[in-house]
Parts: sequence; C-alpha cells; structure tokens
Amino acid sequence: QEPEMQRKLERELRLREGALKLLGACSRPEQALEAAKGLLLCNARVLAYMAELQRRKEAQVLRRTARRPSDAGPMDERLPCRGTVCVSDLRIPLMWKDTEYFRNKGELHRCAVFCLLQLGAEIHDTPMVLVDRTLTDICFESPILFSEAGPDFELKVELYSAGLSAGGTQGSTPRKLATRLSTSLGRSSGKRVRAAMDGGPGSPPGNGGTGPLLLPAPNVPGPKFHLLAHAVLSLAEVQDGFRTHDLAIASNEESSCWVPLYGSMCCRLAAQPRCMSSPVSTGFLQLQQQGSEAQSGTRLYCVLRGTDLLCYRGPDEAEAGLEPALTIAINKETRIRSTEREGRGQPHGMAVTNRYGGEEVTHTLVAESRVEAQRWMEAFWQHFYDMSQWKQCCEELMRIEVPPPRRPPAMLPRQGSLYHEMAIDPSDDIEAVTDILTRRAGGREPGPPPWLSLFEGAPPRAASPSPPPRRPWGRPRTLSLDA
Repeated sequence: QEPEMQRKLERELRLREGALKLLGACSRPEQALEAAKGLLLCNARVLAYMAELQRRKEAQVLRRTARRPSDAGPMDERLPCRGTVCVSDLRIPLMWKDTEYFRNKGELHRCAVFCLLQLGAEIHDTPMVLVDRTLTDICFESPILFSEAGPDFELKVELYSAGLSAGGTQGSTPRKLATRLSTSLGRSSGKRVRAAMDGGPGSPPGNGGTGPLLLPAPNVPGPKFHLLAHAVLSLAEVQDGFRTHDLAIASNEESSCWVPLYGSMCCRLAAQPRCMSSPVSTGFLQLQQQGSEAQSGTRLYCVLRGTDLLCYRGPDEAEAGLEPALTIAINKETRIRSTEREGRGQPHGMAVTNRYGGEEVTHTLVAESRVEAQRWMEAFWQHFYDMSQWKQCCEELMRIEVPPPRRPPAMLPRQGSLYHEMAIDPSDDIEAVTDILTRRAGGREPGPPPWLSLFEGAPPRAASPSPPPRRPWGRPRTLSLDA
C-alpha cells in the first residue's frame, strides 16, 4: 500500500501547485473562494499522507524488531475488523446578538464557511455555504463516509471561514483602508502602516491569524480561510440518532471571518463494522440433535454475520436472501465450547449456548473435519473480539446513508449580455444567432418586427426551397472579452 500512498501524495502536490496558480489568476470572487478552499484541502491531504507514510515505516521497523530471537513471548496479532463511519445532518447553530444585529443592519457581514473532516489519512470536505445574520444554522445535510475506520478512530471536524467584503472586488478593501489611513495619519506614520498592510519588510504576519488585519500573504493573493472551531469524535459518540457535540472555538470576535457560534454542533454519527454487514464465515455444519449419534443430524449451510448464525438448507437459499431454516443468536452473552472428544462419538463439534428468558438452550454443530472445526472456532473467536472492540455498534446494524454525487460548485449568475453567451462558428453565423434568439424566446421562433405592420402587404420572406443540412460545429469561437 505504500506505493499507492506515495502516488496520492505526488498527486496532491501537483494539485497544490495548480491551486496556487489558479488562485493568483482568479478574477471572480466565487472562483477565488473555491481555489482557496482547494489549496487548503491539498495542504491538509499532503500533511495527512506524509504522517501516514511515517506511521507505516515506524510500524514496519517495529515488526522487524519484534522478530528477533531475543524478544520474549509471541505478540498478540489479533486485530479488530474495519468498518464504515458515516456523518450526516451536520448542523452548527449560530448565536446572533441583538446589538450585533442592529449594528450590522446597514452593512451585511458575510462569510464563506465549510467543514473539513479527517479520519486518519482520509479527508473529506463539505460544500461551501455563505453565512450572514439572516441564517440561524449552518447546515451540511449530505452524508460523508469513511470506509476504512477502526474501532479506535478519531474523527476530526474543523470549521473554516473566510470573510467577504461588502462591495467591490474582494481584494480592494485592504488597499482602500490603507490609503485612507496613510492620508489621515500623516506621511511618515501612514507610510509605515501602508507598508505593514501591503506585506512589506517589518509587516506583521497576516496569514497565521496573529496579525490584527488577517490579510492574505503577498505571494498568494486572494481570500484566506481561517479555523473557526473544531471537534474530535470517537466511538463513544456513535449513536443511531441525532446528537449534540461540543465545539472548541479557535477564533475571536475581532477576526473578519468571525461567525457567532453557540459552541456546539449537531449531527448523526453512525458506524457499521464489517462483521455486522458482511459474512464472517460460511460453510456446511451438521445440527446435532441432543441424545443422538454423532453421524446423524441435519446438514445446513451456515452463515455467521452480525448477531446471528443463519442456517439455510443450501447456498442457493442464502444467496437468494430467503428466510433461514434456523437462526442461532450470537452476542456477548453467547458461550461456545468445543465438543471434540476422542472415541466418544462427537468428533469436530462445537456447542453454542444461549439463554432465552430463564432457560439455557444449546445447539450442537458438527463440522466435516478437524480443520473445518478449527476454522469455525477461529471465526467465532475473531467475531467475539470484533464485537468487544466495536461495542454498541454490534448490538444492531446501524443505517448508513449513501452520499449523492457531488455537484460542481454553484456559480454566481452571469451579468453579461446576449453577446457574452454566443459561441459562433464562422461558417454558420446566421443559424447560430437564430438558435440563440429562439432559445431565449422560450422555444418560439422570432417573429417579424412590429414596425412591419405599418406597411401594406405581408412581410417579405426569403425564398428557399429547403434548408441545407446542418453540419456539426467545429471548435466554438468564444466572443467574450473576459475569456
């Protein structure tokens, strides 16, 4: 798996270089925000992949050291199964004060907010949301899946925000403020303030959140996302329902990206171990009747999955999902012991004992060989170990939501004219213009102009027996000056 992780690291490094170039070339605010968000994600994934590679190298060194003859005793190599962790219906309530509302009544303070979720080396993000005082909750409803989680997982949830300027271009506000300060404070003092705000020598750091103005770095122009709050979720917080979790606030009210938070977030955190969703072991076993001979009994196809041992009459019934002929409960109260006795008539068997009400019920299952019986016993031991590690996640199968396909970020409505929408092939200009006018008119062909009604007779029409067959367009020529 190390070459695959190395390829992921190299890919993120290339994406990071592209995000840096794109951030410097963006002219629209929404494009700059998406580029800044992409740059932050690339940096987070690069750090996560490097940490994962370092962890794997350390584990490899430890395994080599453990194989030395001087080490005493074998190591317990039993590991719990992996599972899927799902976060859905993520909501962060906001707390707008009355004084803040009336103070900001004339000028709307807006921020672009998104969440970054990390579990190990796997990182996902939520869509970006624009937040102002008209919003009471920040909602990210789409579920996010982590498919390779262990029972000791730590899911980090980080909330990032970037302040948006009230009007004009996003990068114009600091320069306007610097000009006003330089003219009002005088030539010498204003010069020092302007140099500090422009990022010259001796300027305060504006990128790391310690500077008072939080301006973007001079070598990377554009908006900057800052950490607002974060939380860490683990197996103890897993519950098949909506639950509130505490947030640790990492910003202050003086920041331009500040959003008033309650200090909590609500979400549904569910987990589904592999032992609950996939078969742990399958094979034929004979159900031994109590008091009968060893060779007699009903031959059943058994499937160990979740909290049950499902016994079918054949593999076809199991694949079809039919009702099993017998279901034996497998939980933390179940006791399993080997019944193999030399010369006593019960070879390669195991007894599964459960308590139903106040009575104990034992089912004796006989394998076809000693090796098959050992395989089943190992599967039971591993299953009990998985259930002890995943705890409440193995009491019943939790529902995991499938996330919908991600849509591209919504762009602001274009404010261009009909001229900006045209992509015309030089060989077919008239037909292309006619199609665009027809589409804008709702599918109706453009009629004659109203001034033709002043003249007598029908409006002139071009005489053409049949329109020539339209040729497929070549590469469109964009007439917009912005392109």
